[in-house]
Amino acid sequence: MAVRLRLKRTGRRNRACFRLGAFDGRDARDSRAIEELGVYDPGCKDPARQLVLKKERIEHWLRAGALPSQTVSELLRRGGIAVKPAKAEATA
Repeated sequence: MAVRLRLKRTGRRNRACFRLGAFDGRDARDSRAIEELGVYDPGCKDPARQLVLKKERIEHWLRAGALPSQTVSELLRRGGIAVKPAKAEATA
């Protein structure tokens, strides 16, 4: 099972909020997460509440081999969690 760290959209229309979670890579975007790892609310004016992360659990999943999506990688960098860049796959 390939685990991915990605966002799950919640909130109402025109007021999106996202939950960061560990998902099976084959599941749909808004499917059930293996574990919820944080919240990202781009509309929140308070920067401390805009991005809330469970750093220990995120680092656990990264050590276990979970791959973050591009957006999640940027959010983790903003949250102070170092993410190794994914190796570029060779194309023929």
